Amino acid sequence: MFAVLSSATWTRSLVPSRTVLLQQRPHIYSGPPKQKIGPGQSFFIMSVFAITVLAPAGWIMHHIPEYRQRPNPPPK
Repeated sequence: MFAVLSSATWTRSLVPSRTVLLQQRPHIYSGPPKQKIGPGQSFFIMSVFAITVLAPAGWIMHHIPEYRQRPNPPPK
């Protein structure tokens, strides 16, 4: 009984995913961009991306000496 119910659930879960894939496909646009992005916008986006990627790495590298220090062991 359980095998029949699980296969029915599995079949139902596959049907919506196919429907979603078929619905998204017509929205894919291939070709040149519809709107040009200016150099100012490109610079801003690339700067935000670089800061987002490099800031955590910079924070970690700046604090490496603190990470290397080990706390004193508790007294016994």
